[in-house]
Amino acid sequence: MADIASQSTVEIDGPLTRAQVVAVARDGVQVRLSAAAERRLIAARQHVDALAEAPTPTYGVSTGFGALAVRHIPPRRRAALQRSLIRSHAAGAGPAVEREVVRAQMVLRLRTLASGYTGVQPGTAHVLAAVLNAGITPEVHEFGSLGCSGDLAPLAAVALALMGEGTVTDAAGRPMEAGKALRASGITPVVLVEKEGLALTNGTDGMLGMLVLALADLHRLLDVADLTAAMSVEALLGTDRVFAADLQALRPHPGQAHAAARMRAALAGSDIVASHRDCHRVQDAYSLRCAPQVHGAARDTVAHAETVADRELAAAIDNPVVLADGRLESNGNFHGAPLAYVLDFLAIPVADVASMSERRTDRMLDVARSHGLPAFLAADPGVDSGHMIAQYTQAALVGELKRIAVPASVDSIPSSAMQEDHVSMGWSAARKLRTAVDGLTTVLAVEYLTAARALELRAPLCPAPATAAAVALLRTRVEGPGPDRHLAPEIAAAADLIRDGALLRAVAPHLAAEQAPGERRQP
Repeated sequence: MADIASQSTVEIDGPLTRAQVVAVARDGVQVRLSAAAERRLIAARQHVDALAEAPTPTYGVSTGFGALAVRHIPPRRRAALQRSLIRSHAAGAGPAVEREVVRAQMVLRLRTLASGYTGVQPGTAHVLAAVLNAGITPEVHEFGSLGCSGDLAPLAAVALALMGEGTVTDAAGRPMEAGKALRASGITPVVLVEKEGLALTNGTDGMLGMLVLALADLHRLLDVADLTAAMSVEALLGTDRVFAADLQALRPHPGQAHAAARMRAALAGSDIVASHRDCHRVQDAYSLRCAPQVHGAARDTVAHAETVADRELAAAIDNPVVLADGRLESNGNFHGAPLAYVLDFLAIPVADVASMSERRTDRMLDVARSHGLPAFLAADPGVDSGHMIAQYTQAALVGELKRIAVPASVDSIPSSAMQEDHVSMGWSAARKLRTAVDGLTTVLAVEYLTAARALELRAPLCPAPATAAAVALLRTRVEGPGPDRHLAPEIAAAADLIRDGALLRAVAPHLAAEQAPGERRQP
């Protein structure tokens, strides 16, 4: 990902990679249309112009839309038709969604326009690219997409800005009128012609963008979960023997093998683990012993979702589509079911990984199960409460994540006078997954804080080099064990170290030294 982010430009030609989408959405990498994309845009537009001049009505070119597709629109009214489509469809409500989500959906829509299957004017694609490159972000609202016929309201909000209407934020994050922002960047608003309103709105780009962003986050968070689980195993005087490669190979799930290898590497060289090799405890609790199985299943779910995302990144979704022979054909490729299902699916392992993390945290705070640690890791139990309420916060988040794991895609609310009588609710699935990813980040932050304190309370025994590096990094932001302090800022600080990748960077040299090359897998 770092290599992509360091590039100045992503060329819009064929399918985009997930890394390219994240680079444009999060890192502000610029985009440009390839020469081949220019040629495809010109050829497809010629087909649409020919159909516009034909006496026979063609859906999306010379007719109304959706349930109003039976009405033929005369040439003099077609520009008004396009404006009306965008203005009426930009009907979202609720808070504005995140800048990175809007940018992801914009670059994905640009990629589909450049495929040559949509029939937009080349100039329209250039304006979309220019708005992206100027850092202008249209205001897209939380609610408005049913995940079918495309993410209509979210994409219409972007199209409205291309017309110089609506509200945007500029590169500095200042809200302003779209027309003013475009003028300030030297961008001339588009005047939409036949077919363009549909081409700008009939896509699953919002859903796909949020899936791609979530996948990038989950790679990082599952790596963090392996690390925090290893810290908890160490702090609770657990064993690393259950993570042995030969035991994991008896159940050959690739994600499980990967998680176990990372946990072995994190625990390698631990004086704490070595101190109780010959103890008489038979088995650790499931939240310790089965971490590779749960984290591994989550990884394999992510791998499945990546397969779906990569297929979608190679797709050209519009309705109708312009085919190479000039035909304009209606289709159902805008239905969001393939995305909705995996967006819902991912919320399940996110909740479960968080649930297991919370169980490990609770174990470190309980004198009956922590094997010698003070109650709640408090400096003076009774006077001090230690991490008692931090675990409450985890529990509250886990409860919320379990509710979020209920699928959105099993629902369907018919619309457009029953023309659109089955919808995917994929946008809703994507929105709740973003909430789930944020919740998992905080749950892991609490385990990180708690395990770090517990490891220090095991002194003079030394933790493994990898887990010691994790503790040392945390101590640059958060003080070590002592009397009670305001905990909320400490949880936030730990979450920041997870979110920005600092934690994984700090431990990476120690993990790389211990993991066998064949046990590492590239995201």
